[in-house]
Amino acid sequence: MPLSPDEQRILAEIEENLHRTDPRLAREVGETTVYRHALGSLKWTALWFAVGLALMVATLQIHFLLAFAGFVVTMGAAIGFERNLRMMGRAGIDQFTRAFRAANPASGRTDEDLVDDPDNE
Repeated sequence: MPLSPDEQRILAEIEENLHRTDPRLAREVGETTVYRHALGSLKWTALWFAVGLALMVATLQIHFLLAFAGFVVTMGAAIGFERNLRMMGRAGIDQFTRAFRAANPASGRTDEDLVDDPDNE
């Protein structure tokens, strides 16, 4: 249901007052997305996964309990990664990939390239 003209006017006044009174907060709110926390958690869980995997491989010949501790860290990170992916959902992942492509135009191909490419099946 769209906003009425009166509601739009009130909302514009609130936004204008926010920009005037606290521009730093207004900029931060404008740049923050719903998915930022989940994306940050994905980065940390990927790091913990790598640490756990390295611990597991490095300590396998030393003692099996140390290697098992690495395995536990790796599994915990994998579960956390999967949980954060579910929290983000498809919309969050699509928003992240669009933002990444916009920030790094030379990083990859566009969706149109993937559709036109006969090798991509």
